[in-house]
Amino acid sequence: MILSIDAGTTGVTVIAVNLEGKITARGYQEFPQHYPQPGWVEHDLEEIWQATLSAARKVVAQVGNTFSAIGITNQRETVGLWNRRTLVSPCKAIVWQDRRTTEVLEELKSNPAINSVQQKTGLPLDPYFSASKLRWINKNKPQIWQSVIDGDTIVGTIDTYLISRLTNGESHLTDASNASRTQLYNIHLGSWDQELLNLFEIPEHALPEVVDSSGLLATSNPAAFLGLEIPISGIAGDQQAALFGQTQFDLGGAKCTYGTGAFILQNTGDKALVQDNGLITTVAWQLKGNRTYANEGSVFVAGAAVQWLRDELKIISNAEEIEELAKTVPDNGGIVFVPALTGLGAPYWIPDARGSVFGLTRGTERGHLARATLEALAFQVKDVFDAMATTGVKLNSLRVDGGASANNLLMQLQADQLLVSIERPANLDSTALGAAYLAGLGIGYWKDLETLRNLNPVETSFTPVETSPEPYKRWKQAVQATITFSEK
Repeated sequence: MILSIDAGTTGVTVIAVNLEGKITARGYQEFPQHYPQPGWVEHDLEEIWQATLSAARKVVAQVGNTFSAIGITNQRETVGLWNRRTLVSPCKAIVWQDRRTTEVLEELKSNPAINSVQQKTGLPLDPYFSASKLRWINKNKPQIWQSVIDGDTIVGTIDTYLISRLTNGESHLTDASNASRTQLYNIHLGSWDQELLNLFEIPEHALPEVVDSSGLLATSNPAAFLGLEIPISGIAGDQQAALFGQTQFDLGGAKCTYGTGAFILQNTGDKALVQDNGLITTVAWQLKGNRTYANEGSVFVAGAAVQWLRDELKIISNAEEIEELAKTVPDNGGIVFVPALTGLGAPYWIPDARGSVFGLTRGTERGHLARATLEALAFQVKDVFDAMATTGVKLNSLRVDGGASANNLLMQLQADQLLVSIERPANLDSTALGAAYLAGLGIGYWKDLETLRNLNPVETSFTPVETSPEPYKRWKQAVQATITFSEK
């Protein structure tokens, strides 16, 4: 079997996947979140490693330790430091959600090199990415940073840290998909970029070697990892792994994960289409030295809007109820909900925006708000795909996963808005599956991409129906009004 490690933001999931692509065992272990100051989010690397060991032990207890390979997928952008020999971290990792580096980026705006950052990396200048986090450590923890300069302390994203621990310090690696989220990696050349390293003041010798996302990349050390000495043969950032797990290997292939937010990726083939369209350009994966790229858009609030109806407004008692409640009304009753509860993400990027509801009347019911919430999720995803259309890459269908993808009404609304078929596969664990597929491909467990396509077939399809353009037009008006209201 393949052992797949999915190191997420709040916990680690480990699964075992057999030759037929079936998940035969699962283990999960949460780890603590640290919030030392408002806007700061940290993880203790040792706690992530212990959670990984705990989740893996649960899998081994179920199916034994007969594994052919290890795949790794991980929360992206989070960056940590650890001693090259002892593997002990001198400080906590700074998490992707952390916003402390805003001032660090402000200081760089006068540097001429700043103008080429997005073109080289596909990423806008934002605290989200790893480079500014490392620069913050450089400026605020000089003793620790001196150890980085001296070569005793090394840096990396969570995949790199786990590989260090799995190999007992033998390997310092990352794959191209994770490297492309650091803002230090030139996505066109496929290497660390010296101009960017100089801009952020990061020594290249501290960074990991960038390798393929699949292949014989490293070997686990039995003394370090549950007695297992097996190849580590698959690595990818979580959203890229989900695109791979959804088997979207062809140009135009796309997936949307409906979680707390919504993460949308579209395969753009062998071209990095960097455009000023409010979206990120990223490496999807690298196979045998060849990079496949994707456009990515993140919606901040998707499932979180349903949770808000449940926990704060208390108009539903569980998330599954929203579908039946929304069906109690024939339409939204004139209601438009803009769920900017934590700001507006792609393609708007207005973090200070706040949520709003338009069109309330005396006749407004709970069902109208429930339906308007589901419509808002579909409209937000349409906003991202409308921005993606500027690349000229056509959307043929959309594969879906995540908790809200189980909502049939939402999936039909989404199909109607995008005018493409929505495909929900049999297995929705696409992130961990993607890492397993990459690992299996890397050792020849599965021979090619065509074999992988057959492992996760479509279970349910939603065919689009032509609907009035008026609701989406009203949505765009409501978004504009929300932005205007949020302006100071």
